[in-house]
Amino acid sequence: MYRFLLSRQWVIVTLVALVLIPVMIELGFWQLHRHQSRVAQNGLIAKSLDAKPQPVERLTAPGHTVPRADYWRPVTARGTFDTEHEVVVRRRTNADDRVGAQVLTPFVLDSGRVLLVNRGWVESAADQQAYPKVPPPPKGEVTLTGRLKADETTDASGIKDLAGLPPRQTMLINSEQQAKELDRTVLGGYVELITPKPNDGSPELVPEPDHDSIGNHMAYAVQWWLFTAGVPAGWIILVRREVRDRSERPAEEEPEPATAPA
Repeated sequence: MYRFLLSRQWVIVTLVALVLIPVMIELGFWQLHRHQSRVAQNGLIAKSLDAKPQPVERLTAPGHTVPRADYWRPVTARGTFDTEHEVVVRRRTNADDRVGAQVLTPFVLDSGRVLLVNRGWVESAADQQAYPKVPPPPKGEVTLTGRLKADETTDASGIKDLAGLPPRQTMLINSEQQAKELDRTVLGGYVELITPKPNDGSPELVPEPDHDSIGNHMAYAVQWWLFTAGVPAGWIILVRREVRDRSERPAEEEPEPATAPA
């Protein structure tokens, strides 16, 4: 009755089903790992944001790579903004997903070292070659608070570091690059400004990173595993239907007996 399973058609169907099962199981675990990674990331962000602010030079130094455990840690610094060497970071979005630029201003500390400060988002100039309109930071010596971040790289961010950009424009926030431009000692990483806030709301401060949503990864994992269970169930249904059709076929095809002549 089941010899049809050895036919070419059914061998192919069975092999496809056998391949789909481990693939779907693996896809489910992939989504599960993404869910776990997102939960861990949210925990790290929440812990960092709730940490007590530390002087920036306790957490970073020239040439220092900011570790993941220190991402978004609140830091404080005292010094003056150097607007003469301010640059803008192209193709950045604000909270409303509008494309513009972020303002990166060197902050000269009392120690003489330089801290890179991302002061927030501004609209791009109509001419992409022109420098956008950027409101000035507070004058004189100020104390700021910001969230510590690691240097941006093309490998980590996926942003291409384009050459030949107009003056005072860059694609990445990178302390090593800016140290060469400034010819000064620059602390590793940078900070996203929290305070002092701009009086007129511009530049728009970079918002806190999202650490509440976890996405749909767990739902997708369960979905893939349900699909996995559905493959053998579907195969069994198809086999039973084929058996039923084959058992009914001879009776339908059998010729009717001849009627005896009167």
